[in-house]
Amino acid sequence: MNKPSIPKGTRDFGPVEMAKRNYIFNTIRSVYELYGFQQIETPAQETLATLMGKYGEEGDKLLFKILNSGDYLAKVSDEERSMVNGPRNATLSSREWSMENSLRLASKICEKGLRYDLTVPFARYVVMHREELQLPFKRYQVQPVWRADRPQKGRYREFYQFDGDVVGSDSLLNEVELMQIVDTVFTRFGIRVQIKINNRKILTGIAEVIGAADKIVDITVAIDKLDKIGIDNVNQELREDGLSEEQIQKLQPIIMLEGTNEEKLNTIAEVLKDSEIGLKGVEETRYILSMLNGQCSMVNEIQLDLTLARGLSYYTGAIFEVKALDTPMGSISGGGRYDNLTGIFGMPGLSGVGISFGVDRIYDVLNALDLYPKDSLQTTQVLFINFGEKETAYCLPIINKVRARGIRAEIYPDSAKMKKQMSYANAKQIPFVALAGENEMQAGQITLKNMETGEQQMLSPEDLIAKLSL
Repeated sequence: MNKPSIPKGTRDFGPVEMAKRNYIFNTIRSVYELYGFQQIETPAQETLATLMGKYGEEGDKLLFKILNSGDYLAKVSDEERSMVNGPRNATLSSREWSMENSLRLASKICEKGLRYDLTVPFARYVVMHREELQLPFKRYQVQPVWRADRPQKGRYREFYQFDGDVVGSDSLLNEVELMQIVDTVFTRFGIRVQIKINNRKILTGIAEVIGAADKIVDITVAIDKLDKIGIDNVNQELREDGLSEEQIQKLQPIIMLEGTNEEKLNTIAEVLKDSEIGLKGVEETRYILSMLNGQCSMVNEIQLDLTLARGLSYYTGAIFEVKALDTPMGSISGGGRYDNLTGIFGMPGLSGVGISFGVDRIYDVLNALDLYPKDSLQTTQVLFINFGEKETAYCLPIINKVRARGIRAEIYPDSAKMKKQMSYANAKQIPFVALAGENEMQAGQITLKNMETGEQQMLSPEDLIAKLSL
């Protein structure tokens, strides 16, 4: 018999892990709701027509596609099957030939895919439910997403995102509030973070002023990797993308720009003085930063980073990324403005802005820094020992009263040896054990034992509830 296993890039979560994850979910959920966000859910599967072409070429390659049910090869000819590994076109590499024809074949045998993120399904949801929505619409959503990526530390093929988006409003106050939400969430977690901000309009302006407006996608993809691969490799990638040495040299002082946020904005405004769209990006960024620094009490640092590009192609304005300061980890939150994502589904001109919390990476950071509150990991608060049928009959009405007061309680199901029942309580880290034997029943009371200190008290049911409610 084969040993059971799970796919690479996925994980099981036991009771302790789920208690930690629920702490994360509940913390983020409570902050979203403070700002008027409402929860929705969308299916795990979306049509490939919905998903394809929304994440750039690299993103499309990472989509998990689902084979059609039944005889999914019935409509595929032998020639089309052989083309995947067949002779290559003289203008294409072997890898490109295989990829091109694999995608062509996939389009015939796969009509659906697992969602890559929550933003594109949300855009589809808005278009389909437009008549039911009150604009601006503020939604939050926590669900798993899937990417056919190479698994590594902090990167999984199945992982949860916790998104918040506002659609139907162009106001930059939405960006300001989203940054406040990010700041509040990580402050509640006790995680010190740096919030990075940039604007895709600034990046577009940079591409214009160096004479490479048609290379904006290549430039953003390359410079977004600066932290990972270094400036030399970024420059090499730009060369391979067709930028001239002169254009690359013009880019250097911009992407290596240092100083305060205000100094960077002043410098980049001068560089982009002949780019209308670039100056618009500077103006938007200046407003967001001035509001956050002047009107909002931000706990964490917010930094203008002109190399921040974020790979998703639908961003059009402000973009954000959050990194933990006290443990090595990639981005643990990010997002940005998208002006016309719903346009691809037949509703042009509906602007939106959103953020996404990487739940799995936050989970890893909280583990690494041991920041979980002790009470967030407790499930049962009191275990009632089972001495037999008579004692159980005495305890059950008391347990009902305890639970009615919101105290998490359980009774051991079998009248096993005391040592076994106590070991169960210790293993589950239950802080209190309640015992009712002959003496307690005659007195109409319960003995409560503190499992940490060993202290025991005989209490009335009312006093027991009061003690456990502290």
